[in-house]
Amino acid sequence: MQQEDEGKLSQGELADIADDILERVGEDVDALAGELDMLDPAVRRQLLVSDFLNAFQVYYYFYRKAPGELELERLLLQPASALAHGVLLTELDLFVVMFRVEEGRPIISVGDGERILANFREKDAYDKALRFIDESA
Repeated sequence: MQQEDEGKLSQGELADIADDILERVGEDVDALAGELDMLDPAVRRQLLVSDFLNAFQVYYYFYRKAPGELELERLLLQPASALAHGVLLTELDLFVVMFRVEEGRPIISVGDGERILANFREKDAYDKALRFIDESA
């Protein structure tokens, strides 16, 4: 456990870093993504699943584009910390599409409400998830 905690910043330190970045970039998600790119990878991984960013900011960081309007609203309402378990992006037919972050990497998952049917990790993961649903329906 001690090795796992090694290098981890306190919540106060993360809050200070996030506040400093958000003060500089305001609502500009492109600028935020650039600032996150410049952080030490360990610090960035902690911020990307913290309560100091929202799930949309993290989605945008990884994919550099906004999802649809409904998906955007859902992501804006969730803290990035919810991404450890997954945040609902959309429901299509009998499928759910979730966005989560695992070990610092983004994953778009398609499930049937009971189990995950497919995971997508590429830059076009959301599009691939929607194609998977189209082909499976």
